[in-house]
Amino acid sequence: MTPTTTDPLAMANLHGPQTRQLTTFNVATREKTVNLPRGQRVTIGTVDGCGFIAKLWLTFPGYFWQHWSPNSPVSQTILKTLILRIYFDGASRPAVEAPVGDFFGNGLCEVPNFASQYFGMSSGGFFCSFPMPFRKGFRIEMENVDETIDTYIFTNVLYQLLPELPKDAGYFHAQFRTAENAGPAPMVLADVTGAGRYVGCTLAMQGAERNYLSFMEAPEFVHVDDDWDTPRIIGTGLEDYFLGGWYFREGSFIGPHHGVTSKDAFNASAAVYRTHDLDAIHFQRRLKFTFVTPWAPERLKPFRYSSVAFLYLDRAEGCAEPLPSRDKLLCWYRIKDCDHVSVP
Repeated sequence: MTPTTTDPLAMANLHGPQTRQLTTFNVATREKTVNLPRGQRVTIGTVDGCGFIAKLWLTFPGYFWQHWSPNSPVSQTILKTLILRIYFDGASRPAVEAPVGDFFGNGLCEVPNFASQYFGMSSGGFFCSFPMPFRKGFRIEMENVDETIDTYIFTNVLYQLLPELPKDAGYFHAQFRTAENAGPAPMVLADVTGAGRYVGCTLAMQGAERNYLSFMEAPEFVHVDDDWDTPRIIGTGLEDYFLGGWYFREGSFIGPHHGVTSKDAFNASAAVYRTHDLDAIHFQRRLKFTFVTPWAPERLKPFRYSSVAFLYLDRAEGCAEPLPSRDKLLCWYRIKDCDHVSVP
């Protein structure tokens, strides 16, 4: 059966939830944070029980100048080298595994201020409101793979405990991908087996040459269940899937379910998002979501991209591709305000 429950909060109200919070604030020591030095992987917190995460918020220094620590190194690249992982029900692999920038809505190593219904970057804070069900518990972990920056994490996670969850309440998954594309190759965002539903993505892109945005010519091709040779859903262009047009002609905008958090034609870059509610894409056995260009290869130029696909699946065990090395996480040709940074 496809996991179909879309409103755990309304569901929880029928059963009388117990509202709880996981926080990094230690009342005994008065310490608000968990230290995360470079090269380390730290468990932020563990919760036992049945219910769902309702709101996840965190923040950290490292991407801005700290007036209280003026000699600390600063680089926006930490938005790529700080990794968020969430494990449900004792799974050995995380269902959520992504750099914080990509997960919260902009993978370009930029921090725009925006708030959509399900995630955003709120003037120094990062939040996610996707309901994340668990039946036995959850664990949140973060890893700092940065070479120069030590940081520390502030986190507040509000969750609702319940006597039980409906059988069709799927597990939330966030799957990260990044790659260099010579131009004509399909851009894969999700490729999963099992039952579930696709509920959106974040996507960041940058051309090797400035003033190049033709990677947006690629419409979505969505293969579902038995519709594997011929896609069940085919779009008309990448920006069209994100409900824009003409390479996002009027620039950035923010909406509850879709938006452009950054567009810079000179830098050949854009960061976009879309989430689905009643228009979620349901599947019983498998799903593959790609952007495929109809243009001839000789008309296309290289670009790089990174993405996070959001899904609800019928299992807690993570099934995403392993994260790439630090050098491949720092995938961009150019990073704004980081001219001193050498990227591959």
